[in-house]
Amino acid sequence: MGSCEEQAERISATARAGRLTIATAESLTGGRISTVLGAASASSEWYRGSIVAYASSVKHGLLQVPDGPVVSEPSARAMATTVAELLGADLAVAVTGVGGPGPQDGQPPGTVWFGIFTGGDTRTELRHFDGEPGEVVEATTAHALFLLDDALRRVTQALT
Repeated sequence: MGSCEEQAERISATARAGRLTIATAESLTGGRISTVLGAASASSEWYRGSIVAYASSVKHGLLQVPDGPVVSEPSARAMATTVAELLGADLAVAVTGVGGPGPQDGQPPGTVWFGIFTGGDTRTELRHFDGEPGEVVEATTAHALFLLDDALRRVTQALT
């Protein structure tokens, strides 16, 4: 079992123990995060689902991303907050970025914004990953799972 799958199993165990639900909003990763979480143990108990919004118009319309570049902090924030609301999840992770090979929204390949929604609050993080588009997607997926696992642990510690 690879590291993403192992991370998803930890997320599953923590979410079930805390009776918490999770949703995802993905652009750059095209559903990869959802695929990994959906394959984890008892995912139907804690995984609410995902919105994969590749087109900018879908991000603006469905996920309430404000006008402007979609590879941005406001975009990641809106995606995480809105998907949690739409799917009724306690926590959510969102990713928007540039896989490459060329730039997008004036951002170089490997630029990724993450949004993490927990307990009514959304925080964001900017990362830059090296490599070909597939490598950027895998690095983004792994980091999104790490952020989700970390947020889950923080929430469950606060509940105890």
